[in-house]
Amino acid sequence: MKSIAAVAAIACGLAFATPALAEEADAPNDITISGSVTLASDYRFRGVSQSNKGMAIQGGMTAKHKSGVYAGFWASNLAGWGTFGGPNVELDLIAGVAVPVGGLTLDTGVTWYNYPGGADRTSFAEPYVKLGGAYGPVNLLAGVAYAPKQIALGNFSNTTISRGQKQDNLYLWADGSTAIPGTPVTLKAHGGWSKGNPGLGPNGTSVAPTGKYWDWSLGADVAVAGLTLGVSYIDTDITDREAAYLQPNFSSTKNGSSIAGSTVVVSITGSF
Repeated sequence: MKSIAAVAAIACGLAFATPALAEEADAPNDITISGSVTLASDYRFRGVSQSNKGMAIQGGMTAKHKSGVYAGFWASNLAGWGTFGGPNVELDLIAGVAVPVGGLTLDTGVTWYNYPGGADRTSFAEPYVKLGGAYGPVNLLAGVAYAPKQIALGNFSNTTISRGQKQDNLYLWADGSTAIPGTPVTLKAHGGWSKGNPGLGPNGTSVAPTGKYWDWSLGADVAVAGLTLGVSYIDTDITDREAAYLQPNFSSTKNGSSIAGSTVVVSITGSF
């Protein structure tokens, strides 16, 4: 009730603001807010399902200053790969700065992967650098994400965790997209390479579960009535033998199949 009263008081204060404050409110904003909500048939993170091949609802918001500095969050439900406990939710906190460089955009920042209310020692930080730009009708982007040694990326056992055993992880990727003239369709492609700790991290999680592997996707987005309909073919080069080594965590509870096998993901996104 105290919080509600405080909010009401602030609202009343704003309503009776002086003309000078009202003029400031009418001035162009230095900060822009954007966000989106997505319903997807599967949540694939670097080619591996995080939702046990089931549907996922995802969303986030970002605040960006005109200087290029930004901060935001993104969240999704989880299931299957790893036992996080609690609400089984991933919450990513993101901060960085994007600046123009020679006709391109250089974006540097860090993502904090967090699992609120779940198991301990699964959260980790991953700095990244991205460089992108338009080349004629094609938009290209290349990125490097490196997570320094952290317990969440280490091997899992009561002994290694108690001793603070840590590992790191490297991810390289490239994205491309192009709009088909005269249509609401945008074609897109992605390729990525992971290198990190093989096997099971704390509570059955790992960013690079087989040590090294490739992931890729091909798809298309269609803009319709303010929404974006997406379809993507996603796959990895993780073999059945490698997937079997990671059982039971690395399989769908629906039919025992690998959660890193090829799939088609369908999504619908609303943005603002």
